[in-house]
Amino acid sequence: MRNYFYILFVVFTCCNQVSEKETAKQFVVVLGVAQDAGYPQLGCTKECCKAVSEGKETKKHVVSLALLDATKNEYFLFEATPDITSQLSLLQKQYHLQSIQPTAVFLTHAHIGHYTGLMYFGREAMNSSSVPVYTLPRLDSFLRNNGPWNQLVSVKNIELQQMKKDSSVQLSSNIKVTALQVPHRDEFSETAGFIIQTQNKKLLFIPDIDKWQKWGKSIVDLIHGVDYALLDATFYKDGELPNRNMSEVPHPFVQESMELFKGMSAADKQKVYFIHFNHTNPLLKTNGSAAKEVKQKGFNIAEEGMILNME
Repeated sequence: MRNYFYILFVVFTCCNQVSEKETAKQFVVVLGVAQDAGYPQLGCTKECCKAVSEGKETKKHVVSLALLDATKNEYFLFEATPDITSQLSLLQKQYHLQSIQPTAVFLTHAHIGHYTGLMYFGREAMNSSSVPVYTLPRLDSFLRNNGPWNQLVSVKNIELQQMKKDSSVQLSSNIKVTALQVPHRDEFSETAGFIIQTQNKKLLFIPDIDKWQKWGKSIVDLIHGVDYALLDATFYKDGELPNRNMSEVPHPFVQESMELFKGMSAADKQKVYFIHFNHTNPLLKTNGSAAKEVKQKGFNIAEEGMILNME
């Protein structure tokens, strides 16, 4: 079974992250790249979303990652999205997983695209058994004290595991996850980012943050210290929402991030994968001018199905 698992890894590898001769035992799969409401977005009649129904662009799932460990035929899920049913079903089918139930789940915060997929672990759906769910303290409290999430806890569909900022959890002898706390619109919970670390590789995952300058950490230094950085790219530029004050939904515009990162080495720029695209973001157009600009400047754009070797 494990040999089959490795073969599938090679077949589905994209973007030359791993050569055809390699059979990586640990790797991250990008399960979704869109902002919380997905792409196309409900109620959107603009050209950006009509492009999907017209066949010009493909549907995109909400942001999520899976870290697969072929040595144990298991995986760890980052974000439980509204698209979790199709995401995990496809993951199991493509990688011949023995169980569709994740070994553990890590959640960044309580905005709809990042945790509401937990409902499919409940009695009405999978009826999962004691899935460890790792969160920062406020999100832990929110899930314990509000329905329907607290029912998942009381009937042991999930088991909440509280993390503290800048703390780590050792998932196996060579897999560790560190929680970072980032500034964001924290109505119901604080917001986390994660560093996923195997024996030889590190991946930084920050799908949501207000602005890099509001954070007490240097994102440039963090990028330098990892192998991959999957970063908030909700909006490409200011003015993208013409009928809304964008300061109400602060995110680092991709153009701002590229300006901040312009002094980095070419090698560090290549570590950056922009992710978490709002339906208005022109980076959803695979061959558009915005995507070409990002790549010309030395950065990458996350794609669904993309595999990042963690060996």
